[in-house]
Amino acid sequence: MLIAVSPFAGSFVGTVIRRLPDGGTIAWDRSRCEQCGAKLGVRDLIPLASWLATKGRCRYCGARLGWFYPAVEVLAIVVAMVSVVLDRDAMAWLDALFGWWLLALGWIDLRRWLLPDALTLPLILAGLAEAAWFAPAELIDRALGAVCGYLALRLVAWLYRMVRGADGLGGGDAKLLAAAGAWVGASGLPSVLAGAACGGLAVAGVLVLCGRELSRNSALPFGPFLALATWLVWLFGLLSL
Repeated sequence: MLIAVSPFAGSFVGTVIRRLPDGGTIAWDRSRCEQCGAKLGVRDLIPLASWLATKGRCRYCGARLGWFYPAVEVLAIVVAMVSVVLDRDAMAWLDALFGWWLLALGWIDLRRWLLPDALTLPLILAGLAEAAWFAPAELIDRALGAVCGYLALRLVAWLYRMVRGADGLGGGDAKLLAAAGAWVGASGLPSVLAGAACGGLAVAGVLVLCGRELSRNSALPFGPFLALATWLVWLFGLLSL
């Protein structure tokens, strides 16, 4: 059931990624072709299947639709499959919902260098609520993790600005790490930070190997690496219980 639902979850995540940063309505606005403005019907909105049936083109004007929505939907399916393999029943659903939420955050940051409060702040509350409901013994560690996660990156950002005279980390990164702490606890934060840093360094290395020149002023959005590392630490934390 979870895997069957996942493409539709991916389609919704794609809508969030596209509309939320611009303040658009997510739930009520009809989907339209971005080229001709035609309203899309039910047959145009079936995840993956509609895109494949029209060979990636608008049914009304023939414009190319791009790979964005199919890519998000495929990743949503991957998140669901990993969740089902590593867990079961209600916890598998929780793993997937958390993964889809982080997918939206990471992709928005990748596209717009933005981590919206509308996603990060509720994620902090959701992590604490999950602890209170499923693991009350962890609630103090989770709350401490949220506080420490936020303060740690705010301190790093302040030090960076003092040394370099420019912003190196945004407030959204600190809020995302606070959300990570609310889910994996203070004890999981070092693993999240280490994983995110290693991911960033690996991508930077790949860019250099591909011929892109990087300087001391080059930058990468940190949100995607934080999001992926947080989900992996959450999953492997569950495996160790």
